[in-house]
Amino acid sequence: MSHNTLRKPTRRELLWEIGGGLAGLALSQLEARAETGKTHFPAKAKRVILISLPGGLSHVDTFDYKPDLVKHHGKETQGANTIKPFFGKRGTIMKSPFSFQQYGKSGKWISSLMPHLAQRADDLTFLHSMVSRSNAHGPALFQMSTGFIFQGFPAVGSWISYGLGSENENLPSFVVLPDPRGLPPCGVANWGNGFLPASHQGVIFGAEENPIADLRPPASVPAREQAATYDLLTSMNEDHLRANPGEDALASRIKAYELAAKMQVTAPDVTSIAGETEATRELYGLNNPASRAFGYNCLLARRLIERGVRCVQLYNGGHFGTPRVNWDAHEDLVANHGKNAATFDKPTAGLLYDLKQRGLLTDTLVAVTTEFGRLPISEGLGEGGRDHNPEGYTSFLAGAGLKPGFSLGSTDELGYKAEERPLTVYDFHATLLH
Repeated sequence: MSHNTLRKPTRRELLWEIGGGLAGLALSQLEARAETGKTHFPAKAKRVILISLPGGLSHVDTFDYKPDLVKHHGKETQGANTIKPFFGKRGTIMKSPFSFQQYGKSGKWISSLMPHLAQRADDLTFLHSMVSRSNAHGPALFQMSTGFIFQGFPAVGSWISYGLGSENENLPSFVVLPDPRGLPPCGVANWGNGFLPASHQGVIFGAEENPIADLRPPASVPAREQAATYDLLTSMNEDHLRANPGEDALASRIKAYELAAKMQVTAPDVTSIAGETEATRELYGLNNPASRAFGYNCLLARRLIERGVRCVQLYNGGHFGTPRVNWDAHEDLVANHGKNAATFDKPTAGLLYDLKQRGLLTDTLVAVTTEFGRLPISEGLGEGGRDHNPEGYTSFLAGAGLKPGFSLGSTDELGYKAEERPLTVYDFHATLLH
């Protein structure tokens, strides 16, 4: 090849090679918009609701029906087909303790664990051949959050905030609603801004009783004194910023103070559900103690996106202490998944229905993810649990131009490995950004 035939790569191609993964995808999209005034593909989503299930939802006990587990229940896997656990002893093939049946026009098989989501089967798009790079909670959750198994990279919500900006200057563009029972593995690093400006990190809203900590000054501080203090602090920060140009952390801190002041007016209206109807409360499971906390977060997510928040990330599952407050069913699968499904199923189905009836689902992307699935064998601990499985698991999405009532990819007959159309987390993020 002569020197004259060599083609100079475009900036977008270089960004892909250098950035890779979620970062490369997001940067190339932004670069395309800067060059042409529009993105590669017409955007159907104006906002995103991400629901994360830490611990590892068992796909073969929820949305990935495998009748061969019944056929081979109690048998050992052997030879080249031997399935090795991540923890504990290798057990035998274990059928699902939950019953499955078909729902909707799509005829989707869904287990008895998710009776409310089953009624929304024709609104959902299932990805049955997801694979993860790690079988450890922290790295796998980081990959689902950021595209990388290590800390320090921007979260999905940060990229959305960076790329789309805010539609409401009185609220953050990226809000995180953790499980009131505790933070997920490695906590706030899952919604960090990485190397993006600090203003794009996720802002935590707390439980219903106190959604935003320290939002109001103490009653003992007069309003005039509070305003004077804020003015003085603003003046000092601005002086310091002029003396130290380019200090991103300081500039972001100043913006955070300004946003906090605006939120004192806006946030109480957003976080209060006093005006919601009894029918809406019932729809989100607020009348049931098991589902009330997550139901409030789902309702709050709807109220936030209605007011211009670009990305809301909810967590259903918290700490990994004793007992585990998440989907990590190493011991008693029935007890673990039964308890967690009672918190998750009705509120999530209610959110989807509410978005649809309000006309919001057409331009809102809802994505439900977990860091990996669970093995089709028992863990061998004598309590009917399943071990981690990054080789194949299920995520599902809804809204924003997706094909409803559709399933993509599949795992093998036992639900162990992704067999048809394996989908990496990179594929998942590319779909989201598309």
